Amino acid sequence: MAELKQQQSKQKIKSEQLILFNDEKNHSLTFALRNKFNMKYKRILLKLSGEALMGEKQFGIDNNRLVQYAYDIKSIVERKVEVAIVIGGGNIFRGLQAVEGGMDRVQGDYMGMLATVINSMALQSALEQLGVYTRLQSAIKMEAICEPFIRRKAVRHLEKGRVVIFGAGTGNPYFTTDTAASLRAIEIEADVILKGTRVDGIYTADPEKVKDASRFDRLTFTEVIQRDLKVMDMTAFTLCRENNLRIIVFDMNKPGNLTRIVEGAQVGTLVDV
Repeated sequence: MAELKQQQSKQKIKSEQLILFNDEKNHSLTFALRNKFNMKYKRILLKLSGEALMGEKQFGIDNNRLVQYAYDIKSIVERKVEVAIVIGGGNIFRGLQAVEGGMDRVQGDYMGMLATVINSMALQSALEQLGVYTRLQSAIKMEAICEPFIRRKAVRHLEKGRVVIFGAGTGNPYFTTDTAASLRAIEIEADVILKGTRVDGIYTADPEKVKDASRFDRLTFTEVIQRDLKVMDMTAFTLCRENNLRIIVFDMNKPGNLTRIVEGAQVGTLVDV
């Protein structure tokens, strides 16, 4: 009996060593493939607004826009870039809308978090239909549909080539999804935040309202504050500034832009130290 237990213990150790070896081998292969593709950014956090998912609609999700985003994300995953995503919920519900209607702000913010989970599930489905492996993690426990956010698990998923979508914001009221994106990017040690919008960068004024607004190619964090440019809310922006985390604001609606950025092309506006 003792010999049998000893043999079983040895087999278990060998099995664990083999798993560890295969993990390390796959990890080395991933790095080799990245070098082959020569990507500028190895791990990115993509921030998408809920409004961007509306496309030409006035509310909800435009399936054509969703599919386009999924193809763009698949393109960089195939180039071995590690991708994490945070999506807003403004196409479905905003917490501030609740306040305007007389609802409690905290209750409204939690409703907004649920809207981000709906968008996250829609994007997850679109990606998986294209054969992209994904994991959805939520800051609010919803075991039936997604994992709880655990930093170590998120990083491990990324290392294995899975797209990780972070839903429900930070899980706390009074914080935007921009802040959630900044926080998660710092936690997973992303190289950059790519903020996909409907415009092709940061302008002196809203280009959809001011026709002669001019676009910046590059800005420092200090210049953004001095010029009072609305890149992100101040909490999110300060997190990026204090942790030297680059931000690139670009037009996500133009197919191929995402791939060009991770390859190192000048697309949109870069905010750096």
